[in-house]
Amino acid sequence: MAEFTQAVLIDGDFDRITEFMAPDLIQHNPWWGDGLEALSAGFAAQAEQGNALRYDTVHQIIGQGNFVLFMSEGALGDTPTAYYDLLRLDNGKVVEHWDVISEIPADMAHDNGKF
Repeated sequence: MAEFTQAVLIDGDFDRITEFMAPDLIQHNPWWGDGLEALSAGFAAQAEQGNALRYDTVHQIIGQGNFVLFMSEGALGDTPTAYYDLLRLDNGKVVEHWDVISEIPADMAHDNGKF
């Protein structure tokens, strides 16, 4: 999953997505439908609307059993954004995805940071 986050999400090499994700991906993000075609269309639609998703840094990757959580930082359009992605794997590929997308405020209420 570390290679997936670097190659696909940070470097933007979407041609490699089939190495990591099953074609019948179950998507729990309401912006996109199930499957890789819907995921690609969702990323493209976001970009066309000026709200492209960009991942810059993966802060932490935690795996247990067939679940992997990664906590990342990037932007949604021009807004600094935190991404928390939970993936379920089967036979080495992502078959299910949940996420939380949250704006990173310029002024935090504490000194701990978002991550």
